[in-house]
Amino acid sequence: MPHHTRSALLHAALDAAACGWPVIPLHPRCKVPALHGERRCPRTGDCAEGHRTFEQRATTDPARIERCWATGPFNVGIATGPAGLLVVDLDTLKPKDEEGTPDGAANFTALCERAGQALPTTRRIRTPSGGEHLYFTAPPGVRFTNTTGTLTPKVDTRAWGGQVVAPGSQTSHGPYTLLDDSPVADLPAWLQQALTATRKRVTVPVLPVPTRDTSRYATAVLQREVAAVATTPEGGRQAELLRAVRAVGRFVAWGDLDRTTVEAAFTCGGESTGLPPAECRATIRKALDYSIRTAWPRETA
Repeated sequence: MPHHTRSALLHAALDAAACGWPVIPLHPRCKVPALHGERRCPRTGDCAEGHRTFEQRATTDPARIERCWATGPFNVGIATGPAGLLVVDLDTLKPKDEEGTPDGAANFTALCERAGQALPTTRRIRTPSGGEHLYFTAPPGVRFTNTTGTLTPKVDTRAWGGQVVAPGSQTSHGPYTLLDDSPVADLPAWLQQALTATRKRVTVPVLPVPTRDTSRYATAVLQREVAAVATTPEGGRQAELLRAVRAVGRFVAWGDLDRTTVEAAFTCGGESTGLPPAECRATIRKALDYSIRTAWPRETA
């Protein structure tokens, strides 16, 4: 990784921290936190008195940020809950979506129109897929959690238990870029009301296995399932973790994914929702053992 790229990522982390938004390192060119889970916790440093979650380890301290980003070209994650942010994620269409289906931007525009409101003017980030992140300041005294499709299809939110990738970060699909540098707006009252309405749990479907490029596909499924765990509402988180790990376990059995990598990714995702570390560890281990033991051979799957 060129030095100038690492320097740009450091500046992105420092810029976010200067706004008062605690940051965490993400794996290079990826959206997964580059932090240990409870199982591999060294019980030193921040964790000397017990394992600390990514939200507890997120920081705005420039000295800590410089030390961290001096060790690698990490992408930059903003811990939305501690930052006091609620970020609306407008998703793009996927290949499996039916032709003519409205994307997140279209659905959010329609949502605003139904509420009799104009599209909010606020800080906006373009994602590598062509989607957008809209930043809002969460109201004091209200603890929002992540949602998936609760407001309207293809529109998710990130708050406590979640993180967003800061502009300046890069993935294999491209960069996160600043679209609108307007001040971060307060969360509109009508949007707050919509978010506090009864929420319906959304289950992420397991996709079929393609016949080519299986390792890259397996990594994409892992990221998708970790995201599904991290955005599951309270009340169904352990069941969702069990389902998601089992969905990925076949790729471990087939040799497409390393078990340690899968365990670390799901540990971060599970802990980010507030599940106890020991509960996460036990569920992940049980689900992987089951999936590896019962996986069909690839050629018959």
